Amino acid sequence: MADDFSALIPELPEWNNGGGIDPLAWIECVGNYELAAGYSFIFWPGFVRFENYVLREGFSVESLRGFEDACVHDRASIEAVMNHVHIADIHCNVAASEAQLRYLGRVLKDIHEVKLARDFPELAFEISFNDEDGLDPIDYQLTFRQSA
Repeated sequence: MADDFSALIPELPEWNNGGGIDPLAWIECVGNYELAAGYSFIFWPGFVRFENYVLREGFSVESLRGFEDACVHDRASIEAVMNHVHIADIHCNVAASEAQLRYLGRVLKDIHEVKLARDFPELAFEISFNDEDGLDPIDYQLTFRQSA
């Protein structure tokens, strides 16, 4: 791989008696199929149409109704809040570096663009990730909504 992923996976250079290892070889050594299957829900998310919304699979109708009242039935605002993901919440109680959060956020943004276009070719979407330096880790968020 051309990119140096040691900032994202700090142990890569330590493998092979300090000779290093690339990310794909590292996954072969330390990963497992249970994690791979679980990550598929993050890296290829499910989306559903519900009424006039497009939402993440598994959403709560009760939460949706609450946000409808709070957001004065503004579909774009409701979808944005219902569909947001804090990148730091992917793993509970595990610290992440800013580089890791920003990298994953950018990758997930690209995945959402492709998946939403495939699943709903008749609709247009705004997918956003606040890819800025120096944010509090919880503020690295990804969201999407239908374009107006």
